[in-house]
Amino acid sequence: MMNKPGRSGLWRLVDATNYSVKGLAAAWRHEEGFRMECVLATIMLPAAIWLGSNAVERCLLIIPVLLVITVELLNSAIEAAVDRIGTTPHPLSGQAKDIGSAAVMVSMILCLISWALIIYDRFY
Repeated sequence: MMNKPGRSGLWRLVDATNYSVKGLAAAWRHEEGFRMECVLATIMLPAAIWLGSNAVERCLLIIPVLLVITVELLNSAIEAAVDRIGTTPHPLSGQAKDIGSAAVMVSMILCLISWALIIYDRFY
């Protein structure tokens, strides 16, 4: 299978960056969960710098926060693709959306565990 024709080199990077910015803007406009997670991230990321006592702890606090946002973006993409197919309820459509939502929940649990362990270690 051949790649679809398009620009290459630096122009490809510019195009990819533009697509990514459009995707972030669409998620911000249409996804309340994404907006809430971004607002929390603006609080949690600086707190991670303060709370972590070394680079490893800071990474263990920052990475799960960014992972939640990443998984939320993927879940939103799944939902948009499923909704594009049609609005008629179908078991597989519901299953795809439920699995995407479960992935977001698992990433949030990972984030909670990381933060709880480091907070416990720091203060107790």
